[in-house]
Amino acid sequence: MQHTHTQDTLVGLFVAFGIAGLFFLALQVSNLSSFSNDDTYTVTARFQNSGGLKPRATVSSSGVKIGQVKSISLDPKTFESVVEMSISSRFNTLPDDTSASIFTAGLLGEQYVSLEAGGSDELLKDGGKIELTQSAIILEKVIGQFLFKSAEEKAEGNK
Repeated sequence: MQHTHTQDTLVGLFVAFGIAGLFFLALQVSNLSSFSNDDTYTVTARFQNSGGLKPRATVSSSGVKIGQVKSISLDPKTFESVVEMSISSRFNTLPDDTSASIFTAGLLGEQYVSLEAGGSDELLKDGGKIELTQSAIILEKVIGQFLFKSAEEKAEGNK
């Protein structure tokens, strides 16, 4: 069999495009792809428990990505998680009584912040705070409570 230079070049290009496609897919899955940071405003929310939420996690409203988590820190006085979010300036019409919840998406259990707009006429501004929050649901805690409750009911039934 005789290989030509053209075949070798085509195979090389095919492999290069395959590697580039895998790299792009990895960036999309890991949420490391660039998000426009130059035209955003920052808001914060406090949660009793931020669960497995990570910086660069998605911030969405009605299922639409509107920003990402900038940082997560612990308030040493209240022991609450302080989540700082960058919201795209295109979505600068969020009311100041917007609520924030931490949910889990997908099979891998990636967590994200979901914002639900309120009814106020005042808008969230740069540096604004979201007061109404719902912490992440910790699956281990829920299972533990269920097992404890069922064991308690069984013990009461044996009396």
